Amino acid sequence: MSLRLSTVILPYRRWHDGGRAPWERAEQLGFRTAYTYDHLSWRSFRDGPWFGAVPTLTAAAAVTERIRLGTLVTSPNFRHPVTLAKELISLDDISGGRISLGIGAGGTGFDATALGQEPWTPRERADRFAEFLALLDRLLTEDSVSYEGDFYSAHEARNVPGCVQRPRLPFAVAATGPRGLRLAARFGQAWVTTGDPKLYENGTPEQSVRALREQADRLADACSAIGRDVAELDKVLLTGFTPDRNRPLESLDAFVDFAGRHRDLGFTELVIHWPIPGSDFAVDEKIFEEIAMEAPAQLG
Repeated sequence: MSLRLSTVILPYRRWHDGGRAPWERAEQLGFRTAYTYDHLSWRSFRDGPWFGAVPTLTAAAAVTERIRLGTLVTSPNFRHPVTLAKELISLDDISGGRISLGIGAGGTGFDATALGQEPWTPRERADRFAEFLALLDRLLTEDSVSYEGDFYSAHEARNVPGCVQRPRLPFAVAATGPRGLRLAARFGQAWVTTGDPKLYENGTPEQSVRALREQADRLADACSAIGRDVAELDKVLLTGFTPDRNRPLESLDAFVDFAGRHRDLGFTELVIHWPIPGSDFAVDEKIFEEIAMEAPAQLG
């Protein structure tokens, strides 16, 4: 099974002061997809520059030609399906059909209260996500949608001409729990995971591999329950959040070993963070580029 390599570029630099260059370089290096986070702010970057995902992807679409682009991930924390659908259809048009939507239930970070709301409980996040995803699917595939739900509404929302990609742009659904995995099975063209967060601090790489295998097995069960072949979904691992942290990016050999173990679990795409000096994603740029250029051939 072949394994694709993608990257995620955090939107923390001004476009005309270094922000543009990684997107152009990502295409030159042959990455399958260049993603960005869809947050209002994020962790240690909260008090520094941080730009919006949709404008950033629009600019990236204008300076690239082949590489796919997307979010990793968008969530209901500060998004509404009606307005998001319009932005996605526009992005898909501007990029010539190169947009993928990574989407998840969201968490308890800064985005969860930025609009002045109280943090949602885990159950409410799950309930909102299920409704959000189902409505967004309709908005991207139907010319006009009216809907009245528990959390979201749409009244004759028009989305002509729809996506360039048909029937709509692909969803990469981030999920680890039963409800999320069922949504991935129903709506996803891909499934996204970062591993088991409980193992990040004190777990071992071996425990992480077992946890990922169990997640993949539960996804297969969710697909089987609705008569879908799990092989239809790409399996995407966003790296940097397993117990290995950034050690796989310390050398080409280390990465090939890491990637091979996860390819054997059925993953079809690994996403590595673009280097950011002085951060959790501070890795040697020369090794990063060596991995981008040489690892895919070794993992073919």
